[in-house]
Amino acid sequence: MNRHVSPWLALLIVLTAPLLSVIDVFIINVAIPSIKTGVHASDAQIQLVIAGYLLGYASFLITGGRMGDHYGRKRIFFWGMVGFTLFSCLCGVSQTATQLNIVRFLQGVSAAFMVPQAIAFIQVLFTDPTERSKAVGWFGISLGLASIIGQVLGGYFAGGHFFVAGWRLIFLVNLPIGILSLLAAHRYLPKTVRHKGAKMDVSGVAILTLALFSLIYPLIQGRESGWPWWSFALLVLSVLIFAFFFFNQRKKKSLGKSPLVDEMLFGFRDFNIGLLAVLFHFMMHTCYLLMSAVFLQNGLGLSPLVSGLYFVAPGLLFTLTSVLASRLLPRYGTLVMQVGIVIIVLTFGLQIGYFKTGVSVVTLFVLQALYGFGNGLVLPSLLNVTLRTMPAEFAGAAAGIYSTVQQTASALGICIIGGLFYNISESTKSPQLAFHYGLVADIVCLLLVSVLLFFLPKKVNSKVVDHIGE
Repeated sequence: MNRHVSPWLALLIVLTAPLLSVIDVFIINVAIPSIKTGVHASDAQIQLVIAGYLLGYASFLITGGRMGDHYGRKRIFFWGMVGFTLFSCLCGVSQTATQLNIVRFLQGVSAAFMVPQAIAFIQVLFTDPTERSKAVGWFGISLGLASIIGQVLGGYFAGGHFFVAGWRLIFLVNLPIGILSLLAAHRYLPKTVRHKGAKMDVSGVAILTLALFSLIYPLIQGRESGWPWWSFALLVLSVLIFAFFFFNQRKKKSLGKSPLVDEMLFGFRDFNIGLLAVLFHFMMHTCYLLMSAVFLQNGLGLSPLVSGLYFVAPGLLFTLTSVLASRLLPRYGTLVMQVGIVIIVLTFGLQIGYFKTGVSVVTLFVLQALYGFGNGLVLPSLLNVTLRTMPAEFAGAAAGIYSTVQQTASALGICIIGGLFYNISESTKSPQLAFHYGLVADIVCLLLVSVLLFFLPKKVNSKVVDHIGE
């Protein structure tokens, strides 16, 4: 292995993980009707196409990050990408709804193993605060590109006629990207020091997975099922299992064993506050994208492809301002994110006033784009300020927790704010009114993020040291 591989080349390789994983979140939404017809699925089965991926993704993120620490980040990234590419192809050739949902869940599990390695590699490869801020900016660029590619390709494939059903290409498009990423990772990605002090905490993995399943599944499926008794029972059970999990982890630490989650992680103040900010921001962000897609199609009558095209401008501006934020963050710190929050709140206020039947194309375009502009100043920088004080030996575990909170927040946003949106839409038959109420809830989340940022140090000036080796 060449020790002198550019860290920027390594970053480019590992960023294919968040790129593909986020594409597969966005690309599904506008293609659901086509997929439903293609595999002859019921309503409940088609809901699991989205829910299954999120469930597998969120349930194994901490495990994926911890395994990167234990077995080597390059190795886990490589095999996670192998699994993601394989299961993407199996999604594309599925013949029944049951087959699709099984491999879709496994696709999410694979994403959970490769994505935390990308975040951990940023911590390892870029020890200088300025360089790391730039790397996080490129992380933001990958997210912006993924949102654009996902929305546009989803709309294009859903309505197209090709040599196979268009919805199948939604999954098969991951094959060439995955192959290129694997070849590049094998040749150029550096190996990192493995922390081999103890065996992997297999029982901790099982307990945590069960706890997250008990939390996430009812949050995703409860509203669609009318909040039956089992959904509440699972939520209560999740609290009990989480309590048992942390007791179990503390006991293992006291016995000198290596727990899955080291409670020392939560001794870092910036990390704790940052996770809360991530929780509220992703509740807002994920639900806003869902509500916007539904409003554009059901409220304004736009086609899937046209509605997807309206997300190109916010994606591009998100990408550009992510780069801008990476340069401003070392100098101005959290003030950069506060400016972004102000822009988003003002944008939502204008959308409440102008997003209604008869809204002009220009107004729709500009106000959608402004959201991307403001969000680019906030979202990627949250990663930086949350992990900036984390020692390198905890990089993988911390990245897994960060990503788990992010995905769990997405489920909470869909459940709580999305539930408000759908309930108002169904009761009033007005997607427009429902969208406006949803925006008010999103503004509340943003204000909570703003308050939390005041408790973080203004400047980003940490420096983390790790080793790159064979």
